[in-house]
Amino acid sequence: MRKKLCFAIAAAAALCVFPMSAAADSFLTHVLESYEMNAENSYTISYLEQDPYLVNIYEGYGFAKDYMSARGHAYVLEDVAGTERPHPLANCLTCKTEDFTRLVNEMGEDAYSLDFEEVYADAHQNVGCYSCHGDDFPTGKLVLTHDYSVTAIGDDMGDTIAPAIAVCGQCHTEYYFKPENKATNVPYTDIASMDPAAELAYYDEMGFADWVQESTGTPLLKVQHPEIETVLGEGNIHARMGLSCADCHMEKTTTDEGRDFKSHYLKSPLDSEELLTTCAQCHKDTDMAEKVHTLQAEITARETEVGEKLSALKDALAEAVASGDYTEDELDEIRSLHRTAQWYFDWDYVENSEGAHNSALARKCLDTAEETIDEAMGLFES
Repeated sequence: MRKKLCFAIAAAAALCVFPMSAAADSFLTHVLESYEMNAENSYTISYLEQDPYLVNIYEGYGFAKDYMSARGHAYVLEDVAGTERPHPLANCLTCKTEDFTRLVNEMGEDAYSLDFEEVYADAHQNVGCYSCHGDDFPTGKLVLTHDYSVTAIGDDMGDTIAPAIAVCGQCHTEYYFKPENKATNVPYTDIASMDPAAELAYYDEMGFADWVQESTGTPLLKVQHPEIETVLGEGNIHARMGLSCADCHMEKTTTDEGRDFKSHYLKSPLDSEELLTTCAQCHKDTDMAEKVHTLQAEITARETEVGEKLSALKDALAEAVASGDYTEDELDEIRSLHRTAQWYFDWDYVENSEGAHNSALARKCLDTAEETIDEAMGLFES
């Protein structure tokens, strides 16, 4: 049976320090009901079947075994438990349940290195009210609840980063696990460092790799859905205009009593006439579905082209390593380019909008990846 998405009203009220009137209780009921509708988003596909070259470029890492598209927030606990990728520690629950977020805020970073199965057994909520609102959820206030986001961007929320972007970005972000204690962390400290080049430099400086690929010897990085960086990054006009994640993915709606609120049923704007009115303020009579689908088709075609070239580079490097014809210095020069190319390709590929959030940055990442692949391949010919 699917776990409940959020606390029932009675349980939520018991956890809250704010007394709630019958009207407030009714209002929260409407909000929770809209959030529970996210269970309708159950469609998923295997990226490994869709794009077989991924199995090769992720060789030696868990994503080569199991890489499914994300479903709605109703399924995050179910999906993290069911994945074939290994998850020995509780840090894999960082963005999967508000129960673990609370545990981290109580215990500190020691919680991240607890046993996964032990913590999972006590997790009863998926992403829920606390995840975005803390214990202030009856007020609707947005709160950074993840410790790494508080450290990285806490002072900027509401000043340089809109709360409705920052709060979503706690989970929709690139992240890594600290080598010393396996705590979840992010490779940036402000908007300026929310950039693929800056994040790669961050990892290079600390000598970090998610895994060393056996056949190539390359210390590789696995990017994780950098949506906040993409939304705030160079080339995205929407955030500069003051639009947030909520403006594009949460419909304005009204309770039976006539009170306005943001529906917590998260949608693509292309699936909502109400959300498309936001687009129409600037795009006027543009057919947004056609515009976005054309863009996404372009970006995904480029991903396939660059991804297959990256796979060919990986094979060429593995062959060079096995041949014994290259010195370690020569191989390391190619490995460095391999690491960089895969980083830029992956930064685009794993960002979940297929270019819709920031087409300029998507193209820049893919172009940089291809240029780096070509440079690396040239070293085999010299």
